[in-house]
Amino acid sequence: MAQNYTSENIQVLEELDAVRLRPGMYIGSTGSRGLHHLLWEIVDNAIDEASNDFATEVAVTLHQDGSASVWDNGRGVPTDPHPTLKISGIEVIYTKLHAGGKFDHNNYNYSGGLHGVGASVVNALSKSMVVESFRDWTHWRIRFETTVDPKTKKLKPGYPTGPLERVGNTRKRGTLVRFLPDEAIFEDTQFNGEQVARRLRELAYLNKGLLIRFTDERAAAPHNQPRTFQYEGGIADYTAFLNTDKTALHEGVIMLEGNKDNLMMQAAIQFTDSYTESLFSYVNNIPTGEGGTHEIGFRTALTKVFNDYARRIGALKEKDTNLAGEDFREGMTAVLAVKVSNPQFEGQTKGRLGNTEVRPLVESLVAEKLAEYLEDLRNAAVAQKIIEKSIKSARVREAARKARDVARTKSELEAAPLVGKLSSCTGRNAKENELFIVEGDSAGGSAKQGRDRRFQAILPLRGKPLNVEKKRLDQVLANEEFRSIITALGTNIDRDFNLSSLKYDKVIILSDADQDGAHIRAILLTFFFRYMRELITEGHVYIGMPPLYLIKTGGKEIYAYDDKELNALIPKNKSYTLQRYKGLGEMNPEQLWQTTMDPQQRKLTQVTIEDGAESERLITILMGDKVEPRREYISENANFNKPDLFLDRQH
Repeated sequence: MAQNYTSENIQVLEELDAVRLRPGMYIGSTGSRGLHHLLWEIVDNAIDEASNDFATEVAVTLHQDGSASVWDNGRGVPTDPHPTLKISGIEVIYTKLHAGGKFDHNNYNYSGGLHGVGASVVNALSKSMVVESFRDWTHWRIRFETTVDPKTKKLKPGYPTGPLERVGNTRKRGTLVRFLPDEAIFEDTQFNGEQVARRLRELAYLNKGLLIRFTDERAAAPHNQPRTFQYEGGIADYTAFLNTDKTALHEGVIMLEGNKDNLMMQAAIQFTDSYTESLFSYVNNIPTGEGGTHEIGFRTALTKVFNDYARRIGALKEKDTNLAGEDFREGMTAVLAVKVSNPQFEGQTKGRLGNTEVRPLVESLVAEKLAEYLEDLRNAAVAQKIIEKSIKSARVREAARKARDVARTKSELEAAPLVGKLSSCTGRNAKENELFIVEGDSAGGSAKQGRDRRFQAILPLRGKPLNVEKKRLDQVLANEEFRSIITALGTNIDRDFNLSSLKYDKVIILSDADQDGAHIRAILLTFFFRYMRELITEGHVYIGMPPLYLIKTGGKEIYAYDDKELNALIPKNKSYTLQRYKGLGEMNPEQLWQTTMDPQQRKLTQVTIEDGAESERLITILMGDKVEPRREYISENANFNKPDLFLDRQH
């Protein structure tokens, strides 16, 4: 290591060079999420044109060569020379970081991309990019490439291959961007067509009347034909869509809209007979999965207005205490969309809104509009149903609180029986420890014998746990299997969940690779999603991937984890015997350790929530009361060798 540290050691990177050196700083990762982030950056620019009333159509295409293109019929990217940089506006936007038209409010009142790095970052991380601008009756084009400079032999990311070209005259207007992600940067450059379609559908709901076309040219016919998303009802249609497979408490969607101090607010609410709250929030079309000040304002207003109304109609007497917010939100599906001039997000991934001034504005608007709705006599029947359900929820919540208190007391008394069921590890460093939740006593016994007891704990399940989607919290707490899981993890659940008390860094679900195993995985993931969601969002939940086959040939044992691996191995081994594992219990402790538990050799799938609304919808389909939607989904999609039945995943 060099001991001298002088100015000569300081590297000055060109702007786009810095992006390629540290791509994670700009797009989060170089995995699937980062790849799709490139597309969202370009799509967001097109949607911003529509959100500010400059465009009415957007088209997104995934091409055969791996590239993606985005078109909008907005104003077209500026092509005139920049006054100080002396290059065209297109070159400034696509080659300079922190450059764009979104830093003041003369061009965009509301925008999702405020950092000014989106377009240039996409260019820097692409092998090639072509930008076409249709404006002022003229068609312009410029091409950028990531190439090696023949003189310096250094990589030149995102540089124009030539000057801005005037293609000809046109009656069109708008912008077309086509880019090819660089396989030197990304682990995989294949876009997920269904994931893209879901996001575009979501954007169509959020932008009432906007026409979005999506084409995946890579798909087999007829799935390669254009799909159209357009919703005149906006987020009211979105809320109804999310509740398609639930039983609504009332017809229609409660729609609240208002403007105040340069903030626009829309909220669509519909109550169902389910037991959980589903709130999806957006700021300037960007999903805010981690919430923020707008959600706090919304929930606060909801609680106050419903309590005031319950007292006014006599449902709550003077001696009664107010109901809790969660009582009113039980079974609520809501979409909250706000537009803010200067949103402050946590990082470039925009997961949580931090603007303190937004909370009182949203709270004031929601309180005003919801009170107006409840006071309208035409809505009295709906309001009455909501209040009755909320009062019932409060009674159950009190019963659940007592059950939790009993559970806490019992956890101390039942520590010895749990220890008999839970084989804990000797290590006390929670960041290194792992808990395997194993299907069945037989597999649990093998896992206990085969594990590394220094950091691996085993909790066997006896039978299938409860499907929590169909049960209230007090019923969940009465279930022995879930009580064991709650006690083993040490985090408590629901409102009392505390991630800092987690005893294991990895919680690994280990079940058979068959229909029963898939069902157990689904039940456990539904439980974590409903009552310990932070366990998933913070990356602590995994699926163990045991092999499906054992190939014995020439004195060697080779494992295949799926049919694809098996088909690749068989031609290489002329003489062999093949064993298909029906369950984990068929493996001896040494085999289970070697294939499924050894950190150096095993395969784990980390459970993530890429799309909260879609996860919510699919959990309702798969785990809810309605049979027909579940039958349709399973017949079309289920592959029981894969754990990701309703949650997105990453390796």
